[in-house]
Amino acid sequence: MFLNRRTPELPTREQALRGRPVPEFTVPSRHTVLGNPLVGPYPEGLEVADFALGCFWGAERKFWQTEGVWTTLVGYQGGYTENPTYEEACSGMTGHTEAVRVVFDPSVVTYEELLKLFWESHDPTQGFRQGNDVGTQYRSAIHTHSPAQAAAAEASREAYQKVLTASGHREITTEILPAEGRPFWPAEAYHQQYLDKNPGGYCGIGGTGVSCPIGVAPAGG
Repeated sequence: MFLNRRTPELPTREQALRGRPVPEFTVPSRHTVLGNPLVGPYPEGLEVADFALGCFWGAERKFWQTEGVWTTLVGYQGGYTENPTYEEACSGMTGHTEAVRVVFDPSVVTYEELLKLFWESHDPTQGFRQGNDVGTQYRSAIHTHSPAQAAAAEASREAYQKVLTASGHREITTEILPAEGRPFWPAEAYHQQYLDKNPGGYCGIGGTGVSCPIGVAPAGG
């Protein structure tokens, strides 16, 4: 139903696919690049950040290339369906967006620096799309894990909007919502570190070319 519409729409909780109590697949134990476990619990002193910025293949690579990032994994977040599959998420009937979970050492890379990388690595003004990728699963989102993260994310959005507006860009459509109550469901094994396994694979994300005036993290990848 949703795939036949010209403009993508998020389903309601009642419309969303029901999902399942347990996943249909297993997640690999370790990151193919960083060598650390994908799924927690994580070592003491590390923090977790969740970002959605379009197709999660290229988005994940942006973060695992960043010094201070301990592990990354891709998954589905922000919708209603429990333990969704990739096909279900892409149907538009789960409400999820493709997300990257970033586990990082705050003594090496700050959350603000990760926010800078997030903003500069995609176009956060496009609503339910990134470039040629169209669908609710490609929407931009930040799911925060603490009041401090929420405050930093809101401040960064405000700061970036000012420079985007000055450069002639539209309003930011990025959702900033608590991660609590919005579970992160890991994606299938073949999606984890996809561009490490397939170096010439598709990467559909691209930034606006406008620098975000926070942090010092590079936006290249």
